[in-house]
Amino acid sequence: MLKKWIVSFLLAFSLATGVAFAAEKINLNTATAEQLQLLDGVGPSTAASIIDYRDANGGFSSVDEVVNVRGIGDKKAAQLAEQVTVSD
Repeated sequence: MLKKWIVSFLLAFSLATGVAFAAEKINLNTATAEQLQLLDGVGPSTAASIIDYRDANGGFSSVDEVVNVRGIGDKKAAQLAEQVTVSD
């Protein structure tokens, strides 16, 4: 019985992580505030800060640049790097 439970758990876990990796990344240079708020750890205030930074600096040239946004530290920047992309 335990073996079936473990196999079921591992199967469910692998499927769940596969879906997470398959999710489309959000473009920091084109996303709306509403789209940015779909990101883990991004609420209205952080979304507004991302857009303010983008507007003031002509967009993001690299995902790593998100650490320069007010309210985003190294830990949150690393978390966001997995969820976002940049392009013109």
